[in-house]
Amino acid sequence: MPPSSALNAQELQPTSCVDAVVPSSRTIRAVEAVAASEISQLVAVLGHGVIDDPDRPVLCADDLGLTRGDGCFDATRVVTDTDGTSRIDHLETHLDRFARSAAGLEIPFHSEAWRSLVADAAAAWTRPGEAVLRVMLTRGREATPGDPVTGLLTIAPIHESALAGRAGISVTTLDRGHAADMFTEVSWLLGGIKTLSYAINVAAGREARRRGVDDALFVSSDGFALEGPRASLLWRFGDRLATTPIDGTGILASITQAVVFEHAAAEGVSVSYELITVDDLTGSDGAWLLSSGRLVAPILQLDDVQLASDPAFTERVWGWATGHS
Repeated sequence: MPPSSALNAQELQPTSCVDAVVPSSRTIRAVEAVAASEISQLVAVLGHGVIDDPDRPVLCADDLGLTRGDGCFDATRVVTDTDGTSRIDHLETHLDRFARSAAGLEIPFHSEAWRSLVADAAAAWTRPGEAVLRVMLTRGREATPGDPVTGLLTIAPIHESALAGRAGISVTTLDRGHAADMFTEVSWLLGGIKTLSYAINVAAGREARRRGVDDALFVSSDGFALEGPRASLLWRFGDRLATTPIDGTGILASITQAVVFEHAAAEGVSVSYELITVDDLTGSDGAWLLSSGRLVAPILQLDDVQLASDPAFTERVWGWATGHS
């Protein structure tokens, strides 16, 4: 895949510390050969293409994504058939969200270059089963921010713990330390942008494990349920589904949740965006954490309260999330 001539060559020029090759059919064939023997990860670099050795260094020590968390990312599921053909869930929607995150950070974004890189990576990834595709964009090196930017892509199998979570999870609530409407007047705080500054989200996962549960649910200081560290919240009362609103809360616009709402509404199910307290959530007819990799994880226990569980309705949510309703 040669770089598009329509792109600014300087912005896509590799940094001097990126020891990568311009993609070629030979490179992709080499990756495919390894993939057939259970490759654990595929790596690609914007401006270079698929890397023949996933362990090859591709990031400079002073990259602002590493030193400052100054960048954004997105992720979605890849499903690969036994013949090696891969399909990517909602690719265009994820790339659109990725572009919005870049715009919010004022980092240059080249849609066609990313589409080409994703296409090459999908062609090279042939390991059957479910995987996660991640795209990452940083402002580049601290010495020359934005000139060029750094773009990385990885594909790796979905972790077993994520697959297991589809059967049901236990969740602890964690105080997020701000009111539910804090982001209404402070847009510079980057609410709703999927940034690389993910230390708090990872810390939430560690705290959940320390408490002996599977995941966490962020709660505002005024008592409203917000979202998980890596997932959106969905709940049900009767034949009505609801989720946390985006406006003012600073939560990420969930693509999986939007897909569920679209299909549920098409079947006549009422859907809404609203705030809910933790006490009211425990009295719901079911609650789930939704994400692009794990997809649908029913919450069986929230803190020390057993939540209502309806496997048949969870199957409906799964069908809506996967487009197989």
